[in-house]
Amino acid sequence: MKNQTRPFLRRAIKQQDGQVLPWVAFMMMLFLGMSAFVVDVGHAYYCYQELQAATDAAALAGAQQLLNSTAVAVANSYGAQAGNYNSNPNLEVSGANSVSLVPGYPKMVCLNTVKALGVACLAPNDANAIVVKEQAVIPTFFAQAFGVKTMTVSTTSTAAVASARAAPTNIAIILDTTSSMTTNDSNCGAERIVCAENAVQGLLEALYPCNQVMGCGTVTNGVATNPLDQIALFTFPNITVGTASKDFDCSSSNPTIPVYSFPSIPAATGSSYAPTGSTTATYEVLPFESDYKASDAVEALNTASSLSTAVGGGKSGSTTCPGMAAPGGDGTYYAGSIYAAQGALNAQAAAEVAANSNLSPVNVIIILSDGEANADTSKMATKTVGGTTINYNNPWPSGGGATSSITNYPSALDQCQQAVAAANYAKGQGTQIYSVAYGSESSGCTTDNSGPQSSITPCQVMGQMASTNTATTTYFYSDYNQSGSSSTCKSSAQIADLQGIFQSIASNFLLARLIPNGSS
Repeated sequence: MKNQTRPFLRRAIKQQDGQVLPWVAFMMMLFLGMSAFVVDVGHAYYCYQELQAATDAAALAGAQQLLNSTAVAVANSYGAQAGNYNSNPNLEVSGANSVSLVPGYPKMVCLNTVKALGVACLAPNDANAIVVKEQAVIPTFFAQAFGVKTMTVSTTSTAAVASARAAPTNIAIILDTTSSMTTNDSNCGAERIVCAENAVQGLLEALYPCNQVMGCGTVTNGVATNPLDQIALFTFPNITVGTASKDFDCSSSNPTIPVYSFPSIPAATGSSYAPTGSTTATYEVLPFESDYKASDAVEALNTASSLSTAVGGGKSGSTTCPGMAAPGGDGTYYAGSIYAAQGALNAQAAAEVAANSNLSPVNVIIILSDGEANADTSKMATKTVGGTTINYNNPWPSGGGATSSITNYPSALDQCQQAVAAANYAKGQGTQIYSVAYGSESSGCTTDNSGPQSSITPCQVMGQMASTNTATTTYFYSDYNQSGSSSTCKSSAQIADLQGIFQSIASNFLLARLIPNGSS
């Protein structure tokens, strides 16, 4: 028996079948751990990248709106939180978005490093940069077997206003100075013309008169050697060339107002509206100038500038100048002012390209009015600027439509539609048009009894003159809150006053860029 037992024990001791099983179990645990690390950490990093992209977008959007009180709200809307533009299904736990803002953010900051580049800390936020911080709880997969169900990632982005641009911006501002602008606007607390001019001052404070790298250089006749944002001022009714200076010479007298003139429709080749002769009618108060501020680094206007003075921001010694008034007298007709502004823009851009063929200037018109056009034929010239006799009953030609630039200009008929056609013509030449409806009514345009839109309203005129709104840029604005108006004309922007409207317009001329986090 003993002899039989030994071979069995010897065989049992030598038998190694099955000993690999503990090693397999051990290695499986190791492989699962490595899988948890590779898959879960990889997924977390992927989610981190998505969260960082959303945080970058939020910071850039917020920086673009630093001139508005809504900058924080805009930054939030571009973040990765639930319901925002950059919400992402990967950043969810159990089907619910898990992204949240770090408490205290977004945060407006005034950075010295950005100020050193010539960017002032701008109102209303007194900031030149914004910091956004977001965090997200990321679900795990394999790591749950080890009790790790989630991972938290966080991202930070800082964006600043950058004044440098590759091309100059030429802005023609057209202000309504008809007698309706003398009525009081209790929402603003002053006459409507004063409220409009104060809003334009806010626009100028936010713009950049000079090339950031080269500085302003010598200023000659209101134009810096190295200009960037140049502004020209137009008005309707038109004024005489010889008395235009009364709008910016700090006097209390008004320019002479002749009958409405009809400048030629400008070609895109650079032809300019530049009437001469002291008694000649002109819509241009001031040509393109860039001395409204001493440099990019300051916000305050140059009180000695003719442009600043024209919009109520000038001084004579210690006395504040009144700015343009609204004497009116000729009813309202402004198709001619749009053609005049477009001709000046064409000539300005052509001159800039001739001086530097690498430039691609941006042309902009900003027009403020209530949109009604109803001038009597007795307040219109009998001939065009080119000398052609005018048929006041010139009918609308066949063809065209609501978005056409076909027009019966010049004519006393369909004056509102003539303005829309003029704006469409300018847009066809690449000009961006911002329109500000200031108490525009939902009825009116009494001369528009023919043409493709015989029932057009002042509100529709202002909306159709504007360039088409985009996801990032609003071109049509409306201030319908001023007293004395029953206006129901509302734009999608829903901004309550002129100051906010012009701040929003100014923000479209800013550039934003990401900068290193922790900049001071």
